[in-house]
Amino acid sequence: MFKKIAVLFMAAQLYSCSNAPKQDVSNSNLPKSEPIVAKLSEHDPHSFANSKECTVKHLDWEINIDFNAKILKGVAHWKIENKTGTNQLILDSRNLEIEKVTLNGEAETEFTLSAPHQVEVFGSALIINITPETQVVNIHYSTPKNAAALMWLEAEKTNGKRQPFLFTQSQAVLARTWIPCQDGPGVRFSYTADVTAPKDILVCMSAENPQKKSEDGKYHFEMHQPVPSYLMALVAGDLEFRSIGQRTGIYAEPEMADAVEYEFGLMQQMLEKAEALYGKYRWEQYDVVVLPPSFPFGGMENPRLTFATPTVVVGDRSLTSLIAHELAHSWSGNLVTNATWNDFWLNEGFTVYFEQRIMEEVYGRDYSEMLALNSYNGLLEEIAEFEQDGHSEATHLKLNLKEEDPDEGLTSIAYDKGYLFLRMLEETYGREPFDAFLKEYFNTHAFGVMTTEEFVEYLDKNLLSSNTELKEKCLINDWIYSPGLPANCPVIKSTKLDNVKKELGILTEVLKMNYPIITDTTGWSAHEYIYLTANLPKDISADQMAKIDAYFNFTNSSNSEILGQWFKHAARARYKDSYANMESFLVRVGRRKFLTPIYKALLNSPEGYLQAKEIYLKAKPNYHAVATETLDGLFEEYEKENKD
Repeated sequence: MFKKIAVLFMAAQLYSCSNAPKQDVSNSNLPKSEPIVAKLSEHDPHSFANSKECTVKHLDWEINIDFNAKILKGVAHWKIENKTGTNQLILDSRNLEIEKVTLNGEAETEFTLSAPHQVEVFGSALIINITPETQVVNIHYSTPKNAAALMWLEAEKTNGKRQPFLFTQSQAVLARTWIPCQDGPGVRFSYTADVTAPKDILVCMSAENPQKKSEDGKYHFEMHQPVPSYLMALVAGDLEFRSIGQRTGIYAEPEMADAVEYEFGLMQQMLEKAEALYGKYRWEQYDVVVLPPSFPFGGMENPRLTFATPTVVVGDRSLTSLIAHELAHSWSGNLVTNATWNDFWLNEGFTVYFEQRIMEEVYGRDYSEMLALNSYNGLLEEIAEFEQDGHSEATHLKLNLKEEDPDEGLTSIAYDKGYLFLRMLEETYGREPFDAFLKEYFNTHAFGVMTTEEFVEYLDKNLLSSNTELKEKCLINDWIYSPGLPANCPVIKSTKLDNVKKELGILTEVLKMNYPIITDTTGWSAHEYIYLTANLPKDISADQMAKIDAYFNFTNSSNSEILGQWFKHAARARYKDSYANMESFLVRVGRRKFLTPIYKALLNSPEGYLQAKEIYLKAKPNYHAVATETLDGLFEEYEKENKD
């Protein structure tokens, strides 16, 4: 019986030649040695996989969900394509417990787990001995209790408090913590899954999904379209399905189902508007599942089943641009995927552009421009922070994250600078030609991957070359390979936010003079209040905040976007009347978008540091690993800079 073994090779030889002759090894004769040090792939700097030589094509996954032990246990059956006749299949793995590996008809084979990479998120290379004739590789394994992608919640941390809850978050390189896989966005595969869970638990995946609980706790899933590993997703809990339209629906805990059904009531309309813009929706059904507050993102575009934060369920549909964004990913990202995380803007910049077009179709140009300007202001702030910290290269669209956690590239640069680049192309060449270009781009590259360089070549051939005079004005290299925003950046105008800006100017003067507040907010939407709170003076005092709070009651707002901005100012100004609500917010909500700025603001002073540490101690068990890795880094940086 072959178990995990350590093979004596020189580090330089280990992964540099995947077609090397098979080593003559034996468990009983091997001396003890240092673990193998594997190299990351040259074509994907965030994966060990040898997908250019041998690639996975289809996964048949059998798994049992054990809520008591907080592990997944089962078998990953990989159908492979051995392109070069290599004798190794190399997968990504992070802390997985590999029991055994078999080939084809279950004959056991040797495998090796390399030493963990110095960058923790990369984990280890799982190197499996195969033959040129191998068609199926079967990996018997279980996840560790603390697998970074998996969020296990006790029943008392759910709305209903009846059943435990589990959800996954695989982006960017966390799929390897719950499935041994070739964990890079450039590798796509179809899959089936047979999942066993406790009774009274509904299980769903990024695949064809059930709408009712299984009586025996067994579920079968099929995803016929090939997807990358980061779009593998699993959720299990006390969930209820509600239909929204012919091809749309929501899943939520029963206590939230009515509110979620109303909040996302325009999903079907959004889907139809999206199809009218850029072609047929290729994934049959579009559903959204609302997760517990621990979910670290606003949304995750898992095919057929978007994962969404409950922080957008506010009762007035004011934050449903998130649904437009995740729906747009069904074309940009899911249908045409960035080849590596260095090309992340190809996913998100396109998606923000598409999101804005959907919102314009549903709510009108004035509304969509208000959203765009709010995002633009946030982008300017982030660019300024990167430049101040001496990291202007992080404001390039094309990134260089070699041997860095790709999560570092998940900034507003990819989203909003990418959006402005595409908007510039639309305004330069005209909306009609640009729409035709974009629709053809999605159709031509459907279920494929794209690098930045390949996109620039396609763009030049299919749009820019139609008018060389306009091409020169586009400043393509400045947008993609240079910092900041080029001189031809589009100008976003919003009458609604211009009015708020005027009121904000008056408010600032009133605060300076200590006069009564007389701000006219008649007819304001949530986004106008978001703009107001986001743009309050950075040097605002606690007394001034108290005055604003007495007028607007921001501390008790039910809108998470307003609270996220308001508590950031409260932390910086040491506005104590907001402390109780701020702490409750930080303990309850796990969305990293809100957590990071508030904790950063608290870390502006020794007093705030002590307050932040106390809150974090309570809140950390409610946060997903995606959030805690970021926040741990903030505290480590503060403590390093202030160690004396």
